[in-house]
Amino acid sequence: MHQEGLNESLIQDCEQIVLSEFSSYRKQLKRRYEDYLSLFGSCRHHFEEGKDGSITQEALTRNDFSSSRHGNFSEYSTTESDEHEFEKHDGGELTFEDESTFFDSVDYFTESDNRSSTMLSSQEVVDSQTHDSTNNIVPQIRRRIRLPEPTEKEKGISLWSIIKDSVGKDLTRVCLPVYFNEPLSSLQKCFEDLEYSYLLDQAYQHGKVGDSLMRILKVAAFAASGYASSVARPCKPFNPLLGETYEADYPDRGVRFFAEKVSHHPMLIACHCEGKGWKFWGDSNVKSKFWGQSIQVEPVGTLTLEFEDGEIFQWNKVTTTIHNLILGKLYCSHHGTMHIKGNRQYSCKLKFKEPSLLDRNPHIVQGFVEDNNGNKASFLIGKWDESMYCSDSDTFKVKSADQLKGASLLWEKNKPAPNPTRYNLSSFAITLNELTPGLQEKLPPTDSRLRPDQRHLENGEYEKANAEKLRLERRQRMSTKLQDNGWKPRWFEQDTEDGTYRYKGGYWETREKGCWDGCLDIFGEFVET
Repeated sequence: MHQEGLNESLIQDCEQIVLSEFSSYRKQLKRRYEDYLSLFGSCRHHFEEGKDGSITQEALTRNDFSSSRHGNFSEYSTTESDEHEFEKHDGGELTFEDESTFFDSVDYFTESDNRSSTMLSSQEVVDSQTHDSTNNIVPQIRRRIRLPEPTEKEKGISLWSIIKDSVGKDLTRVCLPVYFNEPLSSLQKCFEDLEYSYLLDQAYQHGKVGDSLMRILKVAAFAASGYASSVARPCKPFNPLLGETYEADYPDRGVRFFAEKVSHHPMLIACHCEGKGWKFWGDSNVKSKFWGQSIQVEPVGTLTLEFEDGEIFQWNKVTTTIHNLILGKLYCSHHGTMHIKGNRQYSCKLKFKEPSLLDRNPHIVQGFVEDNNGNKASFLIGKWDESMYCSDSDTFKVKSADQLKGASLLWEKNKPAPNPTRYNLSSFAITLNELTPGLQEKLPPTDSRLRPDQRHLENGEYEKANAEKLRLERRQRMSTKLQDNGWKPRWFEQDTEDGTYRYKGGYWETREKGCWDGCLDIFGEFVET
């Protein structure tokens, strides 16, 4: 237009018209995309059961949508409010593939061939293959991005009738209605702490090239990242039954995880995970008290991380408090000092700041790395629900990483799930209880995914979930007697010296054979209501 000699005012007017048309076009694409997902979700059971021949994939992928608001894009004009709405959304919100296949996009972000972060699919599960850094074929699984739609409306409950009988008691011994639970078990929550396992992959690589300082900084960032998904999580996980297990095999992340409830009283969960050049394990005894307006959770147990080269780090989790159970906005805080002890050159201390009424900058984590002589080698600052940074400057003299010059990003929280539900689950957490095609036949009868009350809750079948929870809790009361009679966990054994539980191996080999002889039927049959 400049070459044609048109004046600047006319060029700007034309540019504004193009931008307005693009805004309208983009919003129509977004609406169509969301309707496709909605239609697919509503018809999903027909595909799985093959009962409705009138609904075909062709009907889902054809262009002539029947909704009245999906005409030609040129029929829509752009108003001032449309432009304002467009400005509120960045261009990265919406991604598309070819219209003949309606999966969400799968993005892989890599850093030093170690980080692998997957945007999950709304399809059930589709297997594919890719290659890792050593050119080995790694199977890929596209996982769900949402929980099933609830089949019934949730009913309210009386808080006061529960509170008056529960104040001052151990929360693990209080029978709460299923309304207080999220559709995950404590075993699955253990694996949720490994959402950012790529940090350990990076730590392993830094150590291989002799950068021991960056290794422990990445380990410290990983230790803090385990709290990121706890923001605005109003519900508690299910307490696992004695002998209940959970496996997680994520080949795209290079991670295999296994956990088992090894004791009923005290309640102990043991876990073991293997990644790219590292192993991670621990056992946890969570002590909790319900004080009416708040719950305080004290984790007891040591977490251990061992790299292939023999370097070991150990730490304990900090205290968690859930506030405003009755009045005010529900929130949780993590506070205390975390000591990350290494067996070689460096150790680390992280201070999780306890919130106060006047605190305008909550969730702060500050810390430092020191060598064996007590000399500070680096400093850390960040928020456990956002990101962590490292710096050569003393981070205790500032209130945020923004006030530091030259601070380096160690870790940043993933974007929130597009469909978090009332449980406010992350995209990663939404995948943890999923029964992908072919998986159920491989699982032992003790796996958390097969727990009926938890499955009913996920499906929004609240009456059935409550009935199953009561039935399983009655069965669980017999666990103490079972344990007193000599019951031992199948996959973990207790160290005779320090009393901790270590994985003794054999689970994945037994899974490969498909032989689960000797596994207790701890869940029993579903209760029909």
